[in-house]
Amino acid sequence: MASNKLLFSFLPFLVFFLHFGQGSSAVHFHPLKLFVFGDSYVDTGNIHVNASSARNFPYGITFPGVPSGRFSDGRVLTDFLAKYVGLKKSPIPFTVWQRFGRKGAKYGMNFGFGGTGVFDTSFPFPNMTTQINFFRNLIVNSIFSSYDIHSSIALVSPSGNDYSFYFTNNGSLENALNLLPNDFDRLVYYGLLRNGFKPFIFSVVNQISVNLKRIYKLGVKKVVVLGLGPVGCYPKPTAPSFKKCNKTMDSIAVFHNTLLKQAVEKLNYETKEGSPNFFILNMYDTVLSIIKNKENRKGGATFKTPLKPCCFGVNSNFSCGSVDERGNKMYTLCKRPDLALFWDAVHPTQNGWFATFSSFKSTLKHII
Repeated sequence: MASNKLLFSFLPFLVFFLHFGQGSSAVHFHPLKLFVFGDSYVDTGNIHVNASSARNFPYGITFPGVPSGRFSDGRVLTDFLAKYVGLKKSPIPFTVWQRFGRKGAKYGMNFGFGGTGVFDTSFPFPNMTTQINFFRNLIVNSIFSSYDIHSSIALVSPSGNDYSFYFTNNGSLENALNLLPNDFDRLVYYGLLRNGFKPFIFSVVNQISVNLKRIYKLGVKKVVVLGLGPVGCYPKPTAPSFKKCNKTMDSIAVFHNTLLKQAVEKLNYETKEGSPNFFILNMYDTVLSIIKNKENRKGGATFKTPLKPCCFGVNSNFSCGSVDERGNKMYTLCKRPDLALFWDAVHPTQNGWFATFSSFKSTLKHII
């Protein structure tokens, strides 16, 4: 009888062990909400009409068929991640959620604004610190419960606007390169990174780290941050030939990503919980691989000219969606956006994001 009692009292512990003690691979995280912070790579409509090029035709021609505020012909990174984690819809943009009340926040919220950075930029929209303040205020006002936050995932996109703004205020990178050697190591030694810009990269990555930790402390236990892509291969610096990447600009991205990797490793060390809490999506290697292989990962058509955007201005004074004073379009639009990696000067097409996100799944499978 005593042995039966002992066995019976042991059963709850046995059940607990079988359910939770089989290693992290047996425990799957199924986020119920997605919270998004950052810039145009994740913005799904926070900037209103007349304040964003993404509100002009031909943005949105693939999805949803009209301009929606997404900086692409269709879906962006946020949309692909939302679908991947099992949400029926992408989280609602912060600037419109109140029209729908609490039900509008069912899938989380998108605080990202195109053109913004971790610090202030030339665009009059909230930087990442302010975006996180918006998030905190919604928690304080009980729009999101502790359960909501703990069962959520955050996507953070700092894709380089801080650096663009830095060069706007301190002289263009192109002008600096005309005075400096091409070799990156000598470039660092002679001054571009040593005198001002290198400390600025440190400050940007440090602020990213502060932001990631702050989101975590607000209760989000899985935080995904986008690394900097190969910015020297984007259409803006490769124009007008769209054939050759700017290696120096790419080297700056590599330096940023090296610091970001170190910062994320430190955050995971400081927040030990049996499994990592912070993850990097490797935008740099992913996009370079797509450019090299000209592959859209659908098993069919390829990106034949991966550096050339689908939509671009007729000259350097205009951009995708531009019109003159008479309303005449001042841009060129390709016939098949699905065959282009880039939509405009810096943003991928929907199919470009599809190809990129396909590679991100190797990282995300460790979270979800």
